Amino acid sequence: MATSDRPAAAGRAKGGGFLIEETRPEDVFTPEDFTGDHRQIAKTATEFTLNEVMPAMKEIEEKNLAVTKGLLRRAGELGLLAVDIPEQYGGLEMDKVSSAVVTESISKLASFAVAFAAHTCIGTLPIVWYGTPKQKQKYLPKLASGEWIAAYALSEASSGSDALNCRARASLSADGRHYILNGEKMWITNAGLADVFTVFVKIDGEKFSAFLVDRNTPGLSIGAEEHKLGIWGASTCPLVLSDCKVAAENLLGEPGRGQHIAFNVLNIGRLKLGAACAGGARYALQDGIQYARDRKAFGKPICEFGLIQEKLADAASGIYAGESMVYRTSGMLDAALAGIDTSAEGASQEIQKRIEEYAVECSILKVWGSEMLDMVVDHVVQIFGGYGYVEEYPAARSYRDSRVNRIFEGTNEINRLIITGWLMKRAMAGQLPLLQAIKRVMDEVMYSSGAGNEREGPLAGARQMLANAKKLFFFAAGAASQKYAQNLADQQEVMGALADCVMETYALESCVLRAEKMLAARGPQAARPAVAMTSYYAEKAFDTVVRSSRKVIAASAEGDTLRTQLAILRRLVKQEPADTIGLGREIARHVIETGRYAV
Repeated sequence: MATSDRPAAAGRAKGGGFLIEETRPEDVFTPEDFTGDHRQIAKTATEFTLNEVMPAMKEIEEKNLAVTKGLLRRAGELGLLAVDIPEQYGGLEMDKVSSAVVTESISKLASFAVAFAAHTCIGTLPIVWYGTPKQKQKYLPKLASGEWIAAYALSEASSGSDALNCRARASLSADGRHYILNGEKMWITNAGLADVFTVFVKIDGEKFSAFLVDRNTPGLSIGAEEHKLGIWGASTCPLVLSDCKVAAENLLGEPGRGQHIAFNVLNIGRLKLGAACAGGARYALQDGIQYARDRKAFGKPICEFGLIQEKLADAASGIYAGESMVYRTSGMLDAALAGIDTSAEGASQEIQKRIEEYAVECSILKVWGSEMLDMVVDHVVQIFGGYGYVEEYPAARSYRDSRVNRIFEGTNEINRLIITGWLMKRAMAGQLPLLQAIKRVMDEVMYSSGAGNEREGPLAGARQMLANAKKLFFFAAGAASQKYAQNLADQQEVMGALADCVMETYALESCVLRAEKMLAARGPQAARPAVAMTSYYAEKAFDTVVRSSRKVIAASAEGDTLRTQLAILRRLVKQEPADTIGLGREIARHVIETGRYAV
């Protein structure tokens, strides 16, 4: 993307700072800020998906890997595989917003989208960031064009989430020219069609490291395809390493530093998964809207029934929140990366450092997005009724394909622990003034008699719920910290409930800021769908925060202390409810009239 076409970078936000800092609408990037380049690459990716991928759906789902590989090559010809690759190695070196746009646009058929994402993200980025000039020159031009396909081999049968406890081993040959790899990797996406693998092993059983292993390397064999619940067309196989002889120059990065490769790449993987979930939900909802408009019962289209409209509103407001977070986060990353000379020595390390700053936001996108998509596809199956359970209709495929998103790129349980643990770790290190905020809110709520100042305007209720959601998180986190102190990380249920508070706060704030930005730019009438979706979603988000904070408080206090804290919680949740039935009908009418999700 030419520099002149890049959107103006918003002020650089601190990772996790949304809990503490006051963010202005003009400081967030939203889909309404897309440049001409963003819209063009979205158009290219969407047309490729609808005109070339979907007509080949039957062959892809039957795991005709030649068809999938041919489509990936075609994506390479269109530039869709090259977005994150430096120009000097045949890439386009576009911004993270563009990367998210492509991922979202290509997500209609999950089997192909998974193959695409595994190649462009976790398959390619390790080489982009950690490869030597020689490794980059050897692999990246081929990966950008689609001549070669990449895969990422981290998981093992006994160490999925506990990746650092892998059993695969490497030892240096006597002449120092090769490493001998032994072990087995499991559930490797693209294994059946990949030409190069990033394989994680322990050198001498101790140093967790990564190697680039070509498909034709002696001692590497590909196991049988897994028969999966969903994403039938995506290749998923084990890798078997049996005295696999890999040139020493294929070590990726430094010995013993493999965890940095594994986990930094996963941050972008989680960002892209959030984008894919938003796109998948958008495509699924369109199927549901079309069916609800066409299907008649009791003499009228079922889209006129209130309980169907409620499902459409749930889905549309969820997609609105999801894409608001995806592009807010992508914009934050672009702002953080602005000004880095990518050709300078040490640029890759600086890029990774700045991306790692937003690990909590990336984990939020992964967890929240995958659970939102599950909600949407479940609603769509229900809208289709009996036909939703029949494979000839799209709802069944979307439903079974969605489930895996809560497992890969780190399970949602692991990511919930990352969210809360990352925040607490940065707070203890003095990098995020979280502890001060907790103390301030604890003091405030102990002596305050009200929920806060009254607000005015069409988003007054959502703004008030957002302010109180932050207070509830800090209050619950303070109660848990007092109870468990240094042992808080061992209380996984508490950590998970706090993560739910954090996620819904980020989602709600992203909705509010986007709607406020649209109000300022477009006026009340044009921004009305965004305002309605924000107000509708606010009730759902706030209910989750209330329920989760109550769960934490009940686990952190007892007796008079518990009763006092619950009384404070009741003050913070005292608020007139929005008319979600009226809002839901309004949102449903909007998407029914447009025939798709639209703001």
